Amino acid sequence: MPHRKPLATASARYSDDVCWAAVLARDAAFDGKFFTAVATTGIYCRPSCPARHPLRENVRFYATGADAEAAGFRPCKRCKPDALSLRDEHAEKIAAACRLIEDATEPPKLDELAAAAGLSPYHFHRIFKAATGLTPKAYATARRNKAVRDTLQRSNSVTDAIYEAGFNSSGRFYANSTEVLGMTPTKFRKGGANEEIRYAFGHSSLGSVLVAASEKGVCAILIGDDPHALAAELRDRFPRAQLTAAGAGFKKTIAKAIRLVEAPGSSVDLPLDVRGTAFQHRVWKALRDIPAGSTATYTEIARRIGEPKSVRAVAGACAANPVAIAVPCHRVVRRDGDLAGYRWGVERKRELLRREGKAK
Repeated sequence: MPHRKPLATASARYSDDVCWAAVLARDAAFDGKFFTAVATTGIYCRPSCPARHPLRENVRFYATGADAEAAGFRPCKRCKPDALSLRDEHAEKIAAACRLIEDATEPPKLDELAAAAGLSPYHFHRIFKAATGLTPKAYATARRNKAVRDTLQRSNSVTDAIYEAGFNSSGRFYANSTEVLGMTPTKFRKGGANEEIRYAFGHSSLGSVLVAASEKGVCAILIGDDPHALAAELRDRFPRAQLTAAGAGFKKTIAKAIRLVEAPGSSVDLPLDVRGTAFQHRVWKALRDIPAGSTATYTEIARRIGEPKSVRAVAGACAANPVAIAVPCHRVVRRDGDLAGYRWGVERKRELLRREGKAK
């Protein structure tokens, strides 16, 4: 018979009360985050196990299935806590589908991707979008657009780059080239030379704020103590662009950015021109889906975009975020709940989360 000595908590993140509430709700969001063991049956389960609820006095919580088994409990045959959860199984299927898309010379059809995943096209489409924030077709387009950007920088001609990236006709690409690149293909090949980016400074309770915008929208929101350092960072980000001080008409844009700093959970209509790789855009989309006042771990974000093994790459995408707060990378924490690093300072991150929590 397994020992009856209870653990104080299932993990450093959850109290016994939180764990028990998750069990009563059969909350699948906690699957894999802790395990429930029943002293009278000698069995351990997932929090979402559909079996009849045990008496609270007989329940023990463990951080991992290995901990439960070390204490003498055996896995439930109904919820199979020692196997991959449905969420993890889906994450693996989506990650495999993403690799198929990335390795293909022509975007695979939905039916082909669904068959490879062993799912119906409807079900596959639904879980792919839930995991990545994009449809399979949109993901394939994003990958191909990235290929164009990469190829343009080394190709002898724009036309060669377009065909090498997988477009069947140059006309098809040019129809959306500005949306894909943020500028014309020729200008992109020149590194954004002569592109005009306007910028201005504002002051917030968290320090100086630099806001920069292209013709499409805001391309940088930087926070710091030294305006000169912020200007240098902007020059490093757009080395060939023509940086000009914004005029009086830019005041509304500055005011909206300052409002994001002062009330980070507020809804602000701020058109963005955020440039990055397809992977970075998937991460940034996942960050914007985190509700204000809530946090997610790097591991959780990696799973949500269908790349469970890309935790470090997710952290890198967070660090590369050029628009502070508009893309809320401050809502990402380490697995143990630690705030970890923040491009604009951990103390600012702590204050932003405090403000969102207070307004929640």
